[in-house]
Amino acid sequence: MRGATHARWAVCAAAVTLAATGCAGAGGAGADTTAVLSSSWADPQNPLEPANTNEVQGGKVLDMIFRNLKRYDPETGKAEDMLAERIETSDARNYTITVKDGWTFSNGEKVTSKSFVDAWNYGASLENGQKNAYFFQYIEGYDKTHPSGGKQSADTLSGLKVVDDRTFTVRLSQKFSGFPDTLGYNAFAPLPRAFFTDHAGWLRKPVGNGPYVIESYTKGSQMELRTWQDYPGPDKARNGGVTLKVYTDNNTAYTDLMAGNLDLVDDVPASQLKNVKNDLGDRYLNTPAGIIQTLAFPYYDPRWNTPGSAKVRTGLSRAIDREQITRTIFQNTRTPATDWTSPVLGADGGYKAGLCGDACEYDPAAARKLIEEGGGLPGGRLTITYNADSGSHKQWVDAVCNSINNALGKDEACVGNPVGTFADFRNKIAQRKLSGPFRAGWQMDYPLIQNFLQPLYYTNASSNDGKWSDEEFDRLVDEANAGQGVETFQRAEEVVRDNMAAIPLWYQNGSAGYSQRLSDVRLNAFSVPVYDEIKVS
Repeated sequence: MRGATHARWAVCAAAVTLAATGCAGAGGAGADTTAVLSSSWADPQNPLEPANTNEVQGGKVLDMIFRNLKRYDPETGKAEDMLAERIETSDARNYTITVKDGWTFSNGEKVTSKSFVDAWNYGASLENGQKNAYFFQYIEGYDKTHPSGGKQSADTLSGLKVVDDRTFTVRLSQKFSGFPDTLGYNAFAPLPRAFFTDHAGWLRKPVGNGPYVIESYTKGSQMELRTWQDYPGPDKARNGGVTLKVYTDNNTAYTDLMAGNLDLVDDVPASQLKNVKNDLGDRYLNTPAGIIQTLAFPYYDPRWNTPGSAKVRTGLSRAIDREQITRTIFQNTRTPATDWTSPVLGADGGYKAGLCGDACEYDPAAARKLIEEGGGLPGGRLTITYNADSGSHKQWVDAVCNSINNALGKDEACVGNPVGTFADFRNKIAQRKLSGPFRAGWQMDYPLIQNFLQPLYYTNASSNDGKWSDEEFDRLVDEANAGQGVETFQRAEEVVRDNMAAIPLWYQNGSAGYSQRLSDVRLNAFSVPVYDEIKVS
């Protein structure tokens, strides 16, 4: 997911410990289950359709108002059954899914197998233009509902069949042993009938089956969510609701937190990292997360598709002093990246430290040589585009450009190009209006190496914003999904490396600060607050 949603560590006082619960503030005693907390936020890019939301801000809301077949445990990140009573297969291609009884949407409608099948068919339809349609590509019939060219020839996926109210079957077009673990992602959320019968009304006020309901939303101002008192799940909210307040500058959000006008900031701006421990003490969280920051490239611009452009990109990677930037700008809340995944996955999950090799090591002389051999910077200058409504991006983009300029011995070889808001930034990317590299943060959707590679680099994938394409990479991903596992995914990652499809910068910790009103605050490995656990006094 673009940031980009589960192990976590929390900084409590001066000690770093594995956190079973978050650090407690003054609100631990006498918590008020009806009290509402306020949290920083930004307007989502799109209306909150589950299959059309692939960025972090919209994802935060979907995590609050929906529950899916699986849920990623806030402590371990493991995909555990939520609405799924059973997911059975004998061949990793044909699955029988049984839905738990007793679940309803907040409008009282029962959640059934049809709630899932109808939602998935909607998401997979080319006519509906859903950004996450790609997540349904392995279900049989996707080539008919979402062809790569021309009009769709079917409205429903042939691989989905409703058996009864609580049972449906899924037939995939090839083996995919990791399929059940993807079903906690919000693209696979169930939808009520109102989504289809009164779509405009549903978009104005989405109805889900999670622990919160949306009470109101004013774009550019705030979204009011309140606890659903009749929520049937085991993870009932411990507060009365959450007010998500829109900020176009995280520094302003931090100032409001310090002034007592905001309860929670879930992205501490870089400019405050030197002060935050003194300001907040044990109410500051700094936890490893499944997030990587990269520089992506617009491959639809032919200047980045020349025979020598891979050398230019590798040269740029070698011109970036990651160690210095993460130390001075981010106060060690970031770690220099040496692959394209995240250490949160662990070795068994596919993380391979050092896979990038020399290509991610700072060497100005090697950088200059590679860029010259590759034909030089397209147009003679590099422009890095980023959204300006975060308190962090300008500082690190300027630092990256300074590093490149120093390595190349040219004062203006690299410059930053700020775009006002996150939504505007994402729209420019979607409209293919960029001619140079751009900020590309990725927050994992589920804890599999596949999720760090396929959505970003597979041909025409949902989050392949630069439109990079490589037949060998696609083939290796298909083989890995068919059951050849982590090592084959890592071979695909080596293709990304050899082409420097994107420049890995650093692994990102989740950071947050909160007021004395709150307790039991923690971040999951997506760096999203576990809102339903937060207590308010």
